[in-house]
Amino acid sequence: MLDDFMMRATLAGIGVAFAAAPLGSFVVWRRMAYFGDATAHAAILGVALSLALSTSIFVGAVAVALVMALTVSALSGRGYAMDTLLGVMAHSALAFGLVAVSFLSGVRIDLMAYLFGDILAVSRGDLGVIWGGAALVVMLIAWRWQRLLTSTLNEDLAYSCGIDPKREKLALTLSLAITVAVAIKVVGVLLIAALLIIPAAAARPLSRTPEGMAITATLIGAASAVIGLRTAYVFDTPAGPTIVCIAALCFVTASIWGGIRHLV
Repeated sequence: MLDDFMMRATLAGIGVAFAAAPLGSFVVWRRMAYFGDATAHAAILGVALSLALSTSIFVGAVAVALVMALTVSALSGRGYAMDTLLGVMAHSALAFGLVAVSFLSGVRIDLMAYLFGDILAVSRGDLGVIWGGAALVVMLIAWRWQRLLTSTLNEDLAYSCGIDPKREKLALTLSLAITVAVAIKVVGVLLIAALLIIPAAAARPLSRTPEGMAITATLIGAASAVIGLRTAYVFDTPAGPTIVCIAALCFVTASIWGGIRHLV
């Protein structure tokens, strides 16, 4: 079954959706869209360092994405507006990553595959990494779900319940770094934030509870991956961007449905 490249691509897309969609719900609730973007852009620097040191790209991407996320968290509130700080860090990390790639001699690298993804080239090994990372993220979020939800709703309430919001943000940061690393092969660093945010945003008007939103976002993300791959195959379009386009259409449809439901 896994010898079929479309089957591997489909499983990879679903695996990324399982990791990105529940995490994306917290990104939407906490208004961390730029934070996810900055972490994703930093991953290209991790790719360059991994190739230079002949180490696993997954490990390099996780390490650099985690360092970026922790750096942004440490610098926030020290004289810079958060959106300004994230903009500087995101674009700087992407630029340094692209420059670092240009210095790699004797290493052939398809830069477009890392920027926009190459889901059709997913191997069995990549599939194992994607599903392993997705399982780790899902387990981490499920384990910390109530604590994460409480600290997201109200930090003072979290403190009164004996929950440290900074620790929960660290758990989110780690989950985000892992998700970025596993999603590079599927949608690339420039579209990872879209796969985090759009399914969750589409699920919002269709859900009544936080758990329902996370589950609905996962279903929308998985459906976007499957339908996007089929659409890309039929119309010969780039797979990663097509998946994001399908997710965007889901968001528009959900928004219209939510508006009609409120009118009724």
